[in-house]
Amino acid sequence: MSILDSSIPRFHLAMPVDDLAAARRFYGGVLGLEEGRSADTWVDWNLHGHQFVTHLAPERAPHAHNPVDGHDVPVPHFGLILTVPAFQELAERLRAAGTEFVIEPYVRFAGQKGEQWTMFLLDPAGNALEFKAFADDSQVFAT
Repeated sequence: MSILDSSIPRFHLAMPVDDLAAARRFYGGVLGLEEGRSADTWVDWNLHGHQFVTHLAPERAPHAHNPVDGHDVPVPHFGLILTVPAFQELAERLRAAGTEFVIEPYVRFAGQKGEQWTMFLLDPAGNALEFKAFADDSQVFAT
């Protein structure tokens, strides 16, 4: 079953970028996302079956941060929950591309409810991304 056949709705997310060529290099080249439709001011991306759009918007608001597990987590941020092997593969791909992490890949909440691998990075426009993985998928919404 593909995500297109899933009963889980797909999301649409539009994010501002200040350079579409840099967005194409990062999202298409580094992250390996398939490019969809585009115009002079926006590009659609296939983010694992979700519609992610980068819109040209040169002026940006500053980011805030919240403390989580001893790290300053950038807000807002977005990303994906991957399998642990896919997370590790992406982390290596990002390292090979020379990506500077806001928060290096590590296990958050080790030995506690909600234990997860996580990493944070910025795209070329300064948008914060988080990729995470749970060894036990039942922990995604653990309380």
